Amino acid sequence: MTRPNEVRASLSARRRAAELDALAGGAPVDVLVVGGGVTGTGVALDAASRGLSVALVEAHDLAFGTSRWSSKLVHGGLRYLAHGHVRLARQSAVERDILLRRTAPHLTRPMAQLFPRYADASAAAEALTAAGLTAGDALRRLAGTPSALLPRPRSVPAAQALTLAPGLREAGLHGGMLAFDGALTDDARLVVALARTAAGLGARVLTRVRALELAADRVRARDELTGEHVELRARQVVNAAGVWAGGLVPSVRLRPSRGSHLVLDGRATGLGETALMVGVPGETNRFVFLLPQPGGRVYLGLTDEPLDGEATDVTEVPESDVDFLLDVASRVLARPPTRADVLGSFAGLRPLLDSADGRTSDLSREHAVLTDAATGVVTVVGGKLTTYRVMARDTVDAAVRAARLRAPASRTARLPLIGAAGRAALATVEAPRALVRRYGTEAPRVAALGDVDPALARPVADGSDVTAGEVVWAVRHEGALSADDVLHRRTRLGLVAPEAEAARPEVTDLVERSLRGLR
Repeated sequence: MTRPNEVRASLSARRRAAELDALAGGAPVDVLVVGGGVTGTGVALDAASRGLSVALVEAHDLAFGTSRWSSKLVHGGLRYLAHGHVRLARQSAVERDILLRRTAPHLTRPMAQLFPRYADASAAAEALTAAGLTAGDALRRLAGTPSALLPRPRSVPAAQALTLAPGLREAGLHGGMLAFDGALTDDARLVVALARTAAGLGARVLTRVRALELAADRVRARDELTGEHVELRARQVVNAAGVWAGGLVPSVRLRPSRGSHLVLDGRATGLGETALMVGVPGETNRFVFLLPQPGGRVYLGLTDEPLDGEATDVTEVPESDVDFLLDVASRVLARPPTRADVLGSFAGLRPLLDSADGRTSDLSREHAVLTDAATGVVTVVGGKLTTYRVMARDTVDAAVRAARLRAPASRTARLPLIGAAGRAALATVEAPRALVRRYGTEAPRVAALGDVDPALARPVADGSDVTAGEVVWAVRHEGALSADDVLHRRTRLGLVAPEAEAARPEVTDLVERSLRGLR
């Protein structure tokens, strides 16, 4: 199998300008992808790994939209089982295994999840949860994931539950169920890794290029850096614009659902490394998550509410979602969280296909690949972050059929992303653990920037674990073109506004100097 060229995998302003000029010159690529989220970059990688010529255009930055606003979980499909979607649940378990063990061990980790059991809980609800976890473990075994990585679920007594999650409310606690699922270190970094791996196989990845009009064989676009209009030609255009897909192909009708999260200080919750799964009162098989993150933060989410109005670039978290999440979390924590404990918030929009009436939570999470009768554009919508690779595979299959291209079957199930290695090998990488979690085998190269210039080894702000060298790396190799690209997508400093603003002057200076060095 062809592997990505690590030098070729670097994305930079200079490369962007040269490749946009070449594309605007009129030579067509086999597949032109619109959208730089997890689905679009997944499509670009799948097509490039089959030997097709590929370009991707994104109006803003990589992972600008929904892909950076997930719960950072790599689901094994428990919720899908509860709704009877066995095929989707099994697919999720298989894709989780691929991410954890083959393609992205450096960006994923096992996460312990505790379902606490209290005296006032419904016996039927507890039995249903236990049955679901048992069925989910059966899917783990079918997917081939070893129990050494994701242990079997088991019942734990109250004392052990408190050891796992010291912040639990002790009164009425009867124990709980302990289970394991996958988690991402950073969803935006997964997207960057996908884009760079595709670039290493020859794909042209162009941010700040806004698609204005799509046809099967061309895209009229605008360079957002210069304002110039360009026409980009392809044998097949793919619309992977997520919740904005319908604005480019009107026949695609979506009902976006908003998933809100709050960012809490882990010390305020009293939690350790174990996540808490809290049943929503009055609901069956619906949970709110308290998800500890590396660095001491806890994400509290999530909601599932229909979007009112048009999708905007950044979705605000409404006060009603804040109240709901804090209220549910307060049911199980010894110290109920308040608004004063909320350090930040974020919300993502799920691009659900409008195929049924009722609540958005009842709409299918399966993806759909549609070919527009009027334009011939192939569009992919729906799906989940965990199953992005299957979505990409099916989309490229459809593009190959539509344009009558010659290409082998998908190869991405065994194609490691840039920086990936087995967990044993990652443990021997000689670099700070925080860098290894973010960059995998590339961590020593990032750390080496600080060896050459000690100023680059320093943090960008007091209390931050993000170094100046990481900012330079983001510009030189990860396609960052602005301070916001670094603060919000190459790192996650932007999740807590005061931290982002404290780092902004240093990050802005580093980005500007790095960009000048590339010219």
